[in-house]
Amino acid sequence: MDLDAYRAAHEKEWTRLEQLSSKRALSGAEADELIARYQSAASDLSVLQATAGSTVDGERLSVLLSRARLRFTSPGANVWTQLGEFFVLQLPAALYRLRWLTLAVALATVAIAAAWAIWLINDPQLLHNLGSESELRQFADHDFVNYYSEHASASFAGQVWTNNAWIAAQCVAFGITGIWVPYVIAQNAQGLGQSFAIMHSFDRGGEFFLYIAPHGMLELTAIFVAAAAGLRIFWAWVAPGTRTRAAALAEDGRALITVALGLVIVLFISGLVEGFVTGSSLPWAVKIGIGAAVLAAFLFYMIVIGRRATRLGATGDLNEQDAGARRIYAG
Repeated sequence: MDLDAYRAAHEKEWTRLEQLSSKRALSGAEADELIARYQSAASDLSVLQATAGSTVDGERLSVLLSRARLRFTSPGANVWTQLGEFFVLQLPAALYRLRWLTLAVALATVAIAAAWAIWLINDPQLLHNLGSESELRQFADHDFVNYYSEHASASFAGQVWTNNAWIAAQCVAFGITGIWVPYVIAQNAQGLGQSFAIMHSFDRGGEFFLYIAPHGMLELTAIFVAAAAGLRIFWAWVAPGTRTRAAALAEDGRALITVALGLVIVLFISGLVEGFVTGSSLPWAVKIGIGAAVLAAFLFYMIVIGRRATRLGATGDLNEQDAGARRIYAG
């Protein structure tokens, strides 16, 4: 190909595309012309790349096409604007939608844990099926308490954070099955009930609550929220309402995966409390006060900020443009 001749034949068209791309405002006719010249220049670029490979003219056309494309497509929002919308509107709105289901999950967990504890406490033989007398005493006298202080605070905080964040993500991601979330709730409640029963049997029931309370208030609440999000996604395809099942899953899935992202931060905070506060030498009143403070801050964000975001129209889902068309219409 004679590149000089090809450039001379199309120079006016490329220059016109550059002029249209640089204008601050376009009339209707100019907008139509911009699209037509964009398509023509794209064909020219394809010819250049196919016949001559990488050339100066090809690089110039690529830049012109990029500029022209920005005139009829919206550029992405500023990352700081997107982060602000996420934390001020999308995340609190998604959390607020789950407030009652979160409460239901919390009550179910407490009920199951209490049932396990009562059953084991009232039947010593069942309790001893969990281990020998020496093993249970070792757990009550040493292992339960030492768990919070036997590792360096930073590494322990990181360990519990990643573990809990993974559980929360699983609840949201696998909630659609309708099986995983009840399994996680039952398993978590069983562990709490068994631990309390063992501690109570050796007159250390009070220590159980003291060591669980500082970090557990926020940590367990976060798991309850994740479980509620998973159940909500499951219910979206069971009872989609006026929406199709595909649309219901898409909308609720997009909105509630936001919760999983937000809970990573919440569980990071609870991990810091568990790593640096629960096993520390601070007075218990201070430890529990710190735990109550971070829980209160989260509930304020979930309920008060969430209610405000919901009233402003936020749902946690993408906006209409980012989500794309829901249904194709003819004409």
